[in-house]
Amino acid sequence: MKRYKTICLDLDGTVYKGSEPIRESVDFLKSLQADGIKPYFITNNSSHTRAEVVRKLGGFGIKTSETHVMTSAIAAADFCAQQFSGFTVQLIGEAGLKEALHEAGLKLTDSRGDVVVMGIDRSITYGKLAQACLSIRAGAKFVATNGDLAVPGEEGLVPGNGAFVELVKASTGSDPVIVGKPEPYMLDYIRRQSGARKEEMIMIGDNYDTDILSGIRYGIDTIHLEGGVTSREQLLAKTDTPTYAFRTLAEWKDQLDG
Repeated sequence: MKRYKTICLDLDGTVYKGSEPIRESVDFLKSLQADGIKPYFITNNSSHTRAEVVRKLGGFGIKTSETHVMTSAIAAADFCAQQFSGFTVQLIGEAGLKEALHEAGLKLTDSRGDVVVMGIDRSITYGKLAQACLSIRAGAKFVATNGDLAVPGEEGLVPGNGAFVELVKASTGSDPVIVGKPEPYMLDYIRRQSGARKEEMIMIGDNYDTDILSGIRYGIDTIHLEGGVTSREQLLAKTDTPTYAFRTLAEWKDQLDG
């Protein structure tokens, strides 16, 4: 454990599923914090603000700060502020993405923006998708918070933002810039913030195609946990495998304690 100074964890499917905590993960995180280790939480879900994530984790007994929460909404806002300063932004998304774009100083518009930013929107309509397609066809830049086709819910896997991004991509023929996992943008943001070296970082998650690939692409160690998006059978079929694979974080804790 002393080797890893910056421990990064996915949230939905790794720490909790919907509103239900994953007990082994919560117990592991409490033991980390009791030892003075402050983990970072990384989520492709752009719907929540950092404050909302902190409150949700607090409800499970996990204390953290907004500075240790990284969402794809924050990543998208930071990317747009750097690449498209002064541009108008047309948004498909929820409160977390809207707040992040506002805080980054970006100007939002309801239609025909210079940039279309897509995050998960559980009130999605044909009209919103049509307006996004029209803007992109007219030359707007296309940015997506993430490309998750499916995300874990309390009853099973449900459509993620990527499913709607694929619809817009198919309609317009335009590929989006994706800033969430498996792209390593958020991990690099955390490395710069924490001051850690890559060999001191580890990424933990249940989804090979987002969590694990982000760590592999960034060049840090990874842990895959079962019970989420990617099964052990699917994991074993991959060419690039994670550094470690456990059923739950209780297994890793037992190895560390042993």
